[in-house]
Amino acid sequence: MPAGLHSAGTAEFVHSDAPILPAPTALAAFVGRTLKGPVDIPVPIADFAQFTQVFGGLWSESPLSYAVEQYFEHGGTAALIVRVANGGRPPTLDLPAGDGLLSFAGLSPGRGEHLRAAVDHDGIAPGDTERFNLIVQQVRERRSERIIAQEIYRRVSLSGNGADHVARALESSRLVRLAGALPRSRPEATQAAAGPQGVGYYVADNGDGDDGRPLDEYDLIGSESIRRGMFALEGRVFNLLCMPSPDPRRDLGPQALLAASAFCRRHHALLLVEPPQDWRDGATALAGLRGAPFRASDALMFFPRVETPDRLVPGQSVGFASGGVVAGLLAAADRAATDWWNAPPPQLHQRQGCRLQASPSASESLQLAALGVNVLGDGRSTSATALPLRAMHPTTTVAGSTLSLRAQRLLSWIALSIERATRWASRERDEPDVGERACQQVLEFLDRLHAANAFQSVGLEGRPFAIADSSINDLAVTVRGEFRMVYGLGPATGRQAPLAWLLVQKATGARTQSVVVNPYALRSRA
Repeated sequence: MPAGLHSAGTAEFVHSDAPILPAPTALAAFVGRTLKGPVDIPVPIADFAQFTQVFGGLWSESPLSYAVEQYFEHGGTAALIVRVANGGRPPTLDLPAGDGLLSFAGLSPGRGEHLRAAVDHDGIAPGDTERFNLIVQQVRERRSERIIAQEIYRRVSLSGNGADHVARALESSRLVRLAGALPRSRPEATQAAAGPQGVGYYVADNGDGDDGRPLDEYDLIGSESIRRGMFALEGRVFNLLCMPSPDPRRDLGPQALLAASAFCRRHHALLLVEPPQDWRDGATALAGLRGAPFRASDALMFFPRVETPDRLVPGQSVGFASGGVVAGLLAAADRAATDWWNAPPPQLHQRQGCRLQASPSASESLQLAALGVNVLGDGRSTSATALPLRAMHPTTTVAGSTLSLRAQRLLSWIALSIERATRWASRERDEPDVGERACQQVLEFLDRLHAANAFQSVGLEGRPFAIADSSINDLAVTVRGEFRMVYGLGPATGRQAPLAWLLVQKATGARTQSVVVNPYALRSRA
């Protein structure tokens, strides 16, 4: 990465007087079913051990779990996980309290969710019969001492309506909420375990968690209004979306692929599409492509599927799509390159122990690539991976230019970086120099990329430009609470149309779209 360009990670850059920090690249998001964990909440994960701790690890009914494992096995170092559930029930837990029970319900459904709690009266005045101390823990397994999370609530009470009421205190809990009516007396101090549900001086949950029904495609899609399913990723930064079929025995349907592709387009990301399970070899893949109902410029497909030894069933193998493998390899390739846009195409060879389920011939690989399907290599030959990576459909700008996948990735990354760094402009849109400051901020970023040959390396020409004057930000735009900017690359020749994008910043978010700009208007501003 050239001098002055450093990844901004996941933080938002909002200061108008600071340089634009580039967004991350090849950061993968996974959406699907897991054994346990928070539902419809994007959780950052740094390795598979952490995934196992939070989401339960491998599960035969969770293709997502195998994809995440392969992502980290093949070079991924950070991911966002969104667990989706269809129904399900969290475990409940009961603490003895005189002639009643103080009952809790967990926040996360599933048989793999294990909770326990304890009560003591330490530090409570002998005459105070209202207050108690509560400890709640999430543990790896039932009767396990491996604690995942712990919350302590001191001097809480069952009476009154202040902040010390146990119900108010648990409003911030990430583990439990109160369930049922309150008992008449405070819970008793927890004693040493005497029965099968006790663990030390803790009381275990009732073991009544339930995984819910198998997911369908609409569960994965979710709801934009309440941010469920893939829409839980709204406002989060990711570059690759892996949304495995919720059923390991069937493929993801076109309705989910269409919705996910549109979602990725809006977020400057790429969707990793699973090849159908009945594509057994190169010939069936080519035949299936001729009638394929889904093709998109915001989607990547890699053939064939892969299989590995199943760690859940010794001596057997498990097969799955290659999305997690590819996401990990792309992440590793981007991380290894100084300027990832200048790097040669990544050698997409799966690691040892991960076997391809088909071996298309060189001719079949060329035909598949021509139809927008990338072919994984087997580690012995580079014939397939020597081909440049392709999207499932070429990207064409409104100016008529067809972009390579490398150019598309670069421009999406630029759009994401600029959107995040110029959010301040929507708040300061009434300031007289907001357009000038925003243009300067964007031009400095684009000029640094131009000097690093980022555009030339992907076949793009022309000098960067940015416009945010009153011709774009008129009174109607300001009244709508928007700030607008047009930026891009000017024409390299007098006959060539500029590549241009319209950025719209609002308090509720931003969007970027390709637009047509009159080249003579640009020359008149030069």
